[in-house]
Amino acid sequence: MLGKAHVRRGARVGAALLALSLAACTAQPVPAPTQDPASGPVIFNFGTSVTPLGLDPALVSDSESYRVTRQILEGLVTVDPTTGAPAPSLATSWQELQDGLSYSFKLRDNVTFQDGTPFNAAAVCTNFHRWFTLPAATRGDGAMVPFKQVFKAFANDSRESVFKDCVATNPGTVKIELNSRLTGFLQALTLPAFDISSPKALADMAANNLTETVAGHRISKYGLHPVGTGPYTFSSWENGTVTLKANKNYWGEKGQLDVINFIPYEQPQARLAALEQGKIDGYDLVTPGNFDSLVKSGMQILQRDPFSVMYLGINQSVPVMADDKVRQAIAMGIDKQTLIHDFFIDGTQATSQFIPPKLSGFNNSVPGVPYDLAKAKKTLAASSYKGEPIRFYYPLNVTRAYLPTPEKVYAEISRELTAVGFNIKPVPIAWTDDYLGKVTSPGDHALHLMGWNGGYSDPDNFVGPLFGSANGEFGLTDPQLVSKIDRARSLPNGSERNDAYQSINTQIVQTLPAIPIAFPISALAMSARVASYPVSPVLNEVFNKIKLAD
Repeated sequence: MLGKAHVRRGARVGAALLALSLAACTAQPVPAPTQDPASGPVIFNFGTSVTPLGLDPALVSDSESYRVTRQILEGLVTVDPTTGAPAPSLATSWQELQDGLSYSFKLRDNVTFQDGTPFNAAAVCTNFHRWFTLPAATRGDGAMVPFKQVFKAFANDSRESVFKDCVATNPGTVKIELNSRLTGFLQALTLPAFDISSPKALADMAANNLTETVAGHRISKYGLHPVGTGPYTFSSWENGTVTLKANKNYWGEKGQLDVINFIPYEQPQARLAALEQGKIDGYDLVTPGNFDSLVKSGMQILQRDPFSVMYLGINQSVPVMADDKVRQAIAMGIDKQTLIHDFFIDGTQATSQFIPPKLSGFNNSVPGVPYDLAKAKKTLAASSYKGEPIRFYYPLNVTRAYLPTPEKVYAEISRELTAVGFNIKPVPIAWTDDYLGKVTSPGDHALHLMGWNGGYSDPDNFVGPLFGSANGEFGLTDPQLVSKIDRARSLPNGSERNDAYQSINTQIVQTLPAIPIAFPISALAMSARVASYPVSPVLNEVFNKIKLAD
C-alpha cells in the first residue's frame, strides 16, 4: 500500500497529465484513431470493474449498468457539464405550472428511437405510466427502484405518490402532473432511471417480465437489449463484455467512436495491466496503490469532484443493533482518518453527514461522533450487547467509486470493532452474487459496507432514498425522520429548506441509522490516445463527447 505522500504526489502529477505521454511509457503503442472509412471502424475499449446488473435503467441503480445505458438512452433533461443544472435533451424547453404541481415540456422534433419508432409525447407517457404501474413481481418492495425513491409510491398506493399523471397535450408537448410539490423534480429527471425507452421495444421484449438472470439479478429480455434515442445502439452482451455501435441516425453530435466495448476486469491490477498493454483505452476506479504505476507508464489520471458517500450500514431489525448504545460504540470505535489515509485517494474527506458540503443542507455545526476507543469500550459495556456474533457483510471482486478496496476497508473496520469488544463474523459476498440486493433487503446483515453515488444536485438525493421510507437495508422505523424528509423535499429553495435539511442531518447524526465515513474522490485512467474525456461528478459521461488525439 502506498503511503500518503505517494498518493498525494500521484494525484498531483496525474492531474497535469491531460495530454502528456512520458518518454518512459511502458504501455504498448496504440495507433492514432482515424475517421478514414478505408481503415475500418474506430473502436474504443473501456475497462469496468464489474459486469452490469441489467440494462433496463428503470429497474437498476448500479453505476456500471448506468454507464452503458447512458450511451443508449436519453431523458427529457440532462446535466449541464459546467453548472450541474438541468439542461435540454429530448425536451428543448419546459415550464413550471401551478406552483410546481405540473411541468410542461416541449419535445425535440424529428427524433426516432433506434428501432425506428417515433419519439413523441405518447412515448414519454408510456414510460411514465410504466414506471408508475410497475407490478410487485417486477419491482419487489420497490426500495431499490429509482421511481419510488423519487416519487415515494406506485399506482397501488397512489395517495402516497408524488406522481399523478402524464398527459400528451399534443405530439410535441407533454405535461407531468404531481400530487405535491417536488423541488428537485427537474434535477431528478436527469437520472438515467428516467431515460425514455422505445414503447415498441418495451412491449416486444416484455420489459416487466423478469425471465432472465445476470449476476444473480433477475432482469427481463429488455434488460438484455435496451432501445433508446441515444448516440449508441446496443449490439451484444457476451462473456461480460457489452458492445455498442454508433447510432447513424442520432439527432445530436455523433462523436468519433464507431464501436465501444465495455470490458469487465474485477481486480484493479488487471485493469492497470490491460491499459498498460494497450488492451483498453481507459478505465474507471483507479485505486491509490496504482497511481505511481500509471504515472510511470505515461497514462493520464482524471479525478472527479467528490459526490458520493461511503458508509457503514446498520440493520436495526437485528435486535442488538436497535440498542442506541451499541450503535454509539460502533461509531466511536471507527477511526475514519486511518481508513481514509490508507485506502482512499488523497483529498477524500471524512464526514459525519450524508449530504456533501457543496449542497444546501450540509450542517457545519454537526460534530459527529469522534474516534475514542476507551469511550467506545465503556459504552459497549453499558449496552445490551453480550458478545453475540455480529454478521458483517462486505463485497468481493469489485471496485466502487465510493469504495475502492472493499476487502481492505472491511478488514480495518473489523479489526477496530474487534478491539472495542465486538464479536465480528465476516460474511463476504461477491458483488456478482447480488451483494447489492442482499444488503438492501431484509435479512441478518447486522453491519454492511455500502455507499451512495449522488445522481443529481439536490440534498434529497442523498437522504431521501436512504432514509425517506422504511426499508430492509436499515430495518429502521422512524416516522419523525420520514416526515421531516417529506416536508423538506417539497419546500422551495431558500433558507427554510436549508434549515430543514440541516435538522435532518442533525437527527441522523444523533440516531445513527448508519455511519457515514467519507466523501471519496474517484479517478479514471486514460491512455495518450484520449485527448479529452467528459469527467462528471454525477457520472454523466456520454462517450460521444470523448475526443481522440490526432
